Amino acid sequence: MPAMMNEVVLDIETQNTFDEVGGYFTDKLKVSLVGVYYYETDTYESYLEHELPQLFSRLERSGRIIGYNSVGFDMPVLNNYYAGDLLKLPQLDILAEIQKSLGYRIKLDAVAQSTIGTQKSAHGLQAVAWWKEGNIEAIREYCLQDVKVTKEVYEYGLKNGCILFDNRAGERQAVPIDFAGKVPTAPVNFTLGF
Repeated sequence: MPAMMNEVVLDIETQNTFDEVGGYFTDKLKVSLVGVYYYETDTYESYLEHELPQLFSRLERSGRIIGYNSVGFDMPVLNNYYAGDLLKLPQLDILAEIQKSLGYRIKLDAVAQSTIGTQKSAHGLQAVAWWKEGNIEAIREYCLQDVKVTKEVYEYGLKNGCILFDNRAGERQAVPIDFAGKVPTAPVNFTLGF
């Protein structure tokens, strides 16, 4: 699939929760770890908070960034550390596409279980607890597993033009999706020195 050659699948974990910062304030959350899959090199990598400048330089040179609730959560949190606006880079937010098609949101776990037969290994709140315990390896493993699940859901949707989920009645439903879509070709102004 040539369109994917330079794409990136991304997921973040945070050091704190919305309860701890007094509400849905992405500008008050701190990154613990970012998990990334690079199609270009077929590698999974992770970045701790102090390594984010390395991630940003890769993202600025990459193709489309793919995530699950990435436009609503991951990118705004990462923007706390970035000199520019990561939302100006080409994006595909799988959750946003599902919401456009259905009119409501579905958790990644429900989509993954129905679409690819896999579940997430934990919950984001557990990753915050691991951070407080200093268990970076558990966060890394969990986050990269989320990236893998997101990647597989994306690839299924790209190939089949839909993703699957079980509705409240327990019936499997196909949600029509166009993950191929048009990828913006506008030039990116690099904000970091190389």
